[in-house]
This record gives sequence, C-alpha cells and structure tokens, in this order.
Amino acid sequence: MEILIQLSLSLVGGLLLSRLAKLLNLPAVTAYLVCGLLLGPYLLGALDVTGIGFTTPESVSRLDIISQTALGFIAFTIGNEFRVAQLKTMGRQAIMVGIFQAVFTTALVDAALVALHFVNPGLISVSSAITLGAIAAATAPAATLMVVRQYKADGPLTKLLLLVVAIDDAVGLVLFSASFGVASALESGTISILTVLVEPIVEIVLSLVLGGFAGWVLYRVEKYFHSRSKRLSISIGFVLLTVGLSMAEFEVGGIHCGFSLLLVCMMTGTIFCNICDFSEELMSRVDGWTAPLFVLFFVLSGAELNLGILANPLVLLIGVVYIVSRSFGKYLGSYVSCAATGCSEKITKHLGITLLPQAGVALGMALTAQQLAGGAVVRNVVLFSVLVYELVGPALTKRSLIAAGEIKTGGKTNARKKNNPAKPVNLNG
Repeated sequence: MEILIQLSLSLVGGLLLSRLAKLLNLPAVTAYLVCGLLLGPYLLGALDVTGIGFTTPESVSRLDIISQTALGFIAFTIGNEFRVAQLKTMGRQAIMVGIFQAVFTTALVDAALVALHFVNPGLISVSSAITLGAIAAATAPAATLMVVRQYKADGPLTKLLLLVVAIDDAVGLVLFSASFGVASALESGTISILTVLVEPIVEIVLSLVLGGFAGWVLYRVEKYFHSRSKRLSISIGFVLLTVGLSMAEFEVGGIHCGFSLLLVCMMTGTIFCNICDFSEELMSRVDGWTAPLFVLFFVLSGAELNLGILANPLVLLIGVVYIVSRSFGKYLGSYVSCAATGCSEKITKHLGITLLPQAGVALGMALTAQQLAGGAVVRNVVLFSVLVYELVGPALTKRSLIAAGEIKTGGKTNARKKNNPAKPVNLNG
C-alpha cells in the first residue's frame, strides 16, 4: 500500500507541478525534480506519515528498479539517433567532440582540485581529486532527452548533442576506471594494470557485443508479429531483458567482468533501428509508453538528493570548485573541438551549455568511489553538484536550444517525425 501511494503521489504530483513550471517558463523535468525534493526524506518525508512522501533514503532506494528501467529506455531511445545516414554526416564530429570535451573536462577539474589540495591538504586528498575529475566527464542523458522531447527540439545541435551525450558514457567509463585505479594505487602503494586498463575496455566490449546481439534478436522476433500492440510489447520486453542482463557480473581469469547498462541498451537501440524498416513508427509508440516511467524516474531522482549536505561548509567549498571547473571544462572543451571539426557557429557556441546536466551515471561512479579513504567526500561533492546541475541544467539546455533556433515555441509537431534519418543534418551550417 505504501509503495503504491508513494508512486501515485510521485506521478500525479510531478505532473501537477509541471503546470506551474510551464507558467514560470521552466522545463517539466525541473518540476519533477522539485516534486521529488518535496516528497523526499528532508521535507514532507520528514513528517514520518506513512505513504506521504519518502520517510527515509532507504524508502527511495528500494524503488531503484524503476530508475534502472527508465535509464534503459532512455538509452534505447538515444540509440535511435545512431542511424547510418546521420553517422555518415556527423559521426566524425560527434566522436571528436565527445572524446575531447570529456578528457579536457577531466584534466581541468583534476588540476583545480589538486591545486586546492596543495593549498590546504586537509580539504581533499589527491586520490579523491583525480577521482572527482573523472566523474566530471559524465553527462546525464535523461535530462537532455526530456528537454529535447518536451520542446520537440530538432536541428544540427540537437542531433550532435544526443550523439555526444551517448559517447560520453563510454569515454567517462574509461576515464573513471583509469582514474579510480590510479587513486587506489596512490592509497595502497600498488598499481593494477587490470583495473586501470583491461577491465574498462572489457566492460565496453562486452556491453557493445551484448547490446548488438540483443538488437539483432529483437528484430528477428519482431518479424513474427504484425500487430502494433504486440510489437510494442516485444520491444518493452527486450529492453527489460537487456536492463536485467546488464546487471550481471562475473570473473574470468582474475578479470572482473560487467556491463554498462547505458551502453548495452544504446547498442540494442542502434542495431535495431538500423536493420529494422519499421523501427521509426515503433520507437514513436515506445516513447508514448515510457512517458509516465520517465516522470517517476526524475521524481525519484529528486527524492534521492541529500539536502543535508548543504550544512557542510567543506562540501560546499569543494563543490563550488568542482562545479565551476567542470562547467568551464565542458564549455571550453566543446567550443574548441567543435571549432576544430568545422561545426557551425551556433553549435560551437551552444553545445557546451547543453552538456552540463549530471545525475545517474555520476552517482553510480561516486558509489564505487566510496571504497577510497576519502570516498565520503567524493560522494557528498557529487551529490551537491547533481543537486545544482539537475535543477539548473535543464533550463540552460532549453535556453541554448532556443538560442540555436532548434526549439519552435508553440509547435505541435512530433519531433521523431521531423527528425527523418533519410535527410542527414549538416553540422557546418
């Protein structure tokens, strides 16, 4: 009973609050996050009334399966953007921009936090600093996709943004694994090549192979059905399957093997959409089915945000340095790489701002980082930055897309129908 009431309040409350957000000219995703904060254990949940909000962080975390499922569908949807026609036009730019801005951001945050360590060694350790630098590379695909979908954004910047956000996950995974391995070595005095280099590459390869195979099997199974409702049900079932399989972990020859949920589901969507001639219509139907799931995802994300960290001056100081250096790194890294690859002025100027949102992937990395001696500091700084980025990031993404002329106010057109993969987008203006 309690869980059903909580889910009902999350869904209805988030949607009602989105009407207020519309009056304030804010994206709906911001309203969902605020609703989560209100229902969370630090506001309404603190009243300790059964069913009215989430009374403890544990009451939120027990619904993690909803968040994981939503991330799977988000990744599956983004995989639809990796169509051959688009990759021929913008693949090189997307890869160059995706890698450069992530590496540049990590280097800049590393430098800023290590400098803070030398100014006052008691504030943050070197191992924590380089771990936070790697986490800074990650960009949240969920908030970006929701803004694009709500405002039916369409154009060169939107297309490149979705590709770069997807590439971010793979690059961020490698950077974090390498940095975490170095950080662990600094604390233990020994370095493991397996942890730093081999395991992250194995994870990426396994994720792409599993996702690719799942996408091919999905297409083969879909061909046995002709009913739209049955095809939709098969698609939903396969995404649930890939989410479940991506949680598997095992060890082979001393190498820890696992999967990236986002990479697996992205690859599933990419392969399916490139070999299936009816994928466009089916993806549109999947979008409609997942709408309430995404609302719950963001409300639960808001409920997970820890307002208690705002009372810690140490976290606030490190958090401000982290946020400022990461924001500058994302913007400057995107600006330089876009200019170097010949992107248009609008893309070069606005892409960096749209890459600021940060959430689930960063929180997952922070959870792993808790194994370090300064892991609690890393986690709290990431929680603080997510609180800021998730509340401010969607609005900044919207403003950038409007400035680039890719959000048409008052439009009723379905964005998926406008984004015809048969008509490649020119990134050079």
